[in-house]
Amino acid sequence: MLSRIAESLFWLGRYVERADDTARVLDAFMHRLLDEPGTDEEAACRTLFAILGVTPPPADSEPCDAQTVLDLLGFDAANPSSVAGAWQNAHDNARGVREVISTETWECLNATHHALPAQRRASGRVGPHAYLRYVRERAALFSGLADSTMSRDDGWLFLTLGRSLERVDMTARLLSVKVLASRYAPEWATLLRAAGADESYRRTEGWDSDPESAARFLMLEETFPRSIVYSLTTAEHCLSQLAPPSSGPRSRVQVLAPTARRVVGRMRTMLEYLDAGELVTQLPTVLKDLQEACLVASGQIAEEYFQYSAPVVWLHGKD
Repeated sequence: MLSRIAESLFWLGRYVERADDTARVLDAFMHRLLDEPGTDEEAACRTLFAILGVTPPPADSEPCDAQTVLDLLGFDAANPSSVAGAWQNAHDNARGVREVISTETWECLNATHHALPAQRRASGRVGPHAYLRYVRERAALFSGLADSTMSRDDGWLFLTLGRSLERVDMTARLLSVKVLASRYAPEWATLLRAAGADESYRRTEGWDSDPESAARFLMLEETFPRSIVYSLTTAEHCLSQLAPPSSGPRSRVQVLAPTARRVVGRMRTMLEYLDAGELVTQLPTVLKDLQEACLVASGQIAEEYFQYSAPVVWLHGKD
């Protein structure tokens, strides 16, 4: 597979997942502001910016309220970390690989891309929840179509690899807010809802949202597809399938191929053998290591699989 196509599919998976996860986080936080009128809105909004790694407006320039959050993280198409911006980038990447993805997945992406402006205008009348729910549903539709209509070839593996790494990063960001020294950090119930894990958590752990069981579920639950360990396992499987066979001559790029897999596999193994009873106390270090591992793995994947040939340079001799 060409490096250009592989890179587009990798980022297509990441951006669709980013749009989905950001919409989930925004929806959970908007509901929290409505359910708890006494919440310090500005402090809660700045905490949300910290979760998503987006620089908030300066404190002395303008107030940071729910509308500011929606404008920057929901509707700003120029911001790749926003819902609209992530979907815009997903659409741009998919447009260049239409011959690789299925027609159904392209139609889903394209129809959603053209419908988002109307959904945004409607949110001004009925509230932002319909807009955010629409994005979540369309992201789920895209993932379902990709899984049911694409062959399990390299294209599907790169798409799934990008989605899995983005899911690890976003879940780690969600959990990292609990280690911030802020009394405005969201409750565990809010985090579970933002991760799409509230119902699965209740069925597995019961109704007690205690820190240990909630953190353990989001990080270590092997049967929940949005948990960190499940996503790391999926990413490692994709990298193992993309790695070249051990027999026969291999190029320099092929020799380096298992490197990203080792990074992902090391983090998965660390989580699997982590003492679940000490998880909450080790949470700051573990989350920091996870985010760094995602960054390193993404860089190594780019170096190993997305290399382009150097352009030809014409040298003009002297007359």
